[in-house]
Amino acid sequence: MAPVRVGWIGLGIMGKPMARNLLKAGYPLTVYNRSRAAVEELAAEGATPAASPAEVARQADRIFTMVTDSPDVEQVVLGPQGVLEGAREGAILIDMSTISPQVSRRIAQEAAAKGVQALDAPVSGGDVGARKGTLSIMVGGDREAFEAVLPLFQVLGKTITYVGPAGSGQEVKLVNQIVVALTVLAMAEGLAYARKVGLDLETVLQVITQGAAGSWTLSHYGPRVLRGDFAPGFMVRLQQKDLRLALESAAAAGQPLPGTALVHQLFRHLEATGAGNEGNHALVKVLEALGGQGERG
Repeated sequence: MAPVRVGWIGLGIMGKPMARNLLKAGYPLTVYNRSRAAVEELAAEGATPAASPAEVARQADRIFTMVTDSPDVEQVVLGPQGVLEGAREGAILIDMSTISPQVSRRIAQEAAAKGVQALDAPVSGGDVGARKGTLSIMVGGDREAFEAVLPLFQVLGKTITYVGPAGSGQEVKLVNQIVVALTVLAMAEGLAYARKVGLDLETVLQVITQGAAGSWTLSHYGPRVLRGDFAPGFMVRLQQKDLRLALESAAAAGQPLPGTALVHQLFRHLEATGAGNEGNHALVKVLEALGGQGERG
């Protein structure tokens, strides 16, 4: 049996290493990205370049999208020369972006009208998880389509969970992002306080990562904060996009999210100071500034 043909649209910080992992696993891969440098890079490694999302879809049985926001997904899937113009009946569309659950449901409906099944499969684990193939993947959509794509998900991630019908993957991801953002705030407040009162930050991290305060965020981002390394694993501006989606969805459901609203405003300070492309752990700079500690590098 011929291997499943895979298409990939969106080769950013997350998308490029994820696509590369599928290529390394031996899947025939066709790729498209708005900027051509990433396409050429993967083409040099054996991928087939495409000139549009529709061309990707014409050459693939499983079509992945990994782009920035709801309008971007709508454009590459539903727009001119989009996925649904090229996808054949029986293909499966897998959107791994983090977007509005309502948009995911609409895309699933429009895809179904053309005989294409759609899964919303956002991820958690950042650029490190993308490179190592250890992402957590939460998947909404048809259960049989999920089972058909599972071998590909297993190349990309370590924890793959079917969570319910179309849109459910996005809703679970928003839960994840609410908790992540507030955990980053907890780390930022703790480390800002420790620095303000003159504690040795290496010692503080060594102690608190081993106790009840320990978390993935503290273990992975705490050392970066201490080094003054604010390169993005996950950019502030993308964190803000996810928090906006969470607040909009919660407002529609009538659920208050006071902590999420607060951290959204604090991240806005970073955006206002030109730090939107830094990692979300740069939030510590805001807390230090509020405490009059001066700017970090």
